[in-house]
Amino acid sequence: MTRAELRGDTLTAHRHLSAQPRRVWAAFTSPAGIAAFWGGSHATVAVASVTVDLRPGGEFSLDTRAPDGATRRLRFVYVSITAPHELVFDEPVTGLRTTVTIQPAAGGTNLTIHQRRLPAELRTAQAADGLASIIDALDGHLREQTDQDGLTP
Repeated sequence: MTRAELRGDTLTAHRHLSAQPRRVWAAFTSPAGIAAFWGGSHATVAVASVTVDLRPGGEFSLDTRAPDGATRRLRFVYVSITAPHELVFDEPVTGLRTTVTIQPAAGGTNLTIHQRRLPAELRTAQAADGLASIIDALDGHLREQTDQDGLTP
């Protein structure tokens, strides 16, 4: 299970994943990958709602659907892309900056997600739990994909 640490306007989470970095990168940069985990345990994301324009200045967006049926459109702008190791993107509405770092490690990948400039309404234990849930869902997606496809982790 993932733990996320909240300090001031910064939220950071670390997780070792058994998947190789190329598979983690693909999950973060393809519509099907994003849809498979982005909602975590608190929402679902339809693949058809995900758009990805993977370039600095390009956007990715998606719709999350909560259990009560409420839908929320999320939009992000890529700041920098260093394939397959780092993605940096901003949420224009809040100013939130997210850095996703993917590092090769024994038996898989070390993933770090660092969010800074969190608006006051996101400086909560619930937000930290939400980020942890998303990373847990990513891990589950990668494991399920390995099991179904017989892929190398």
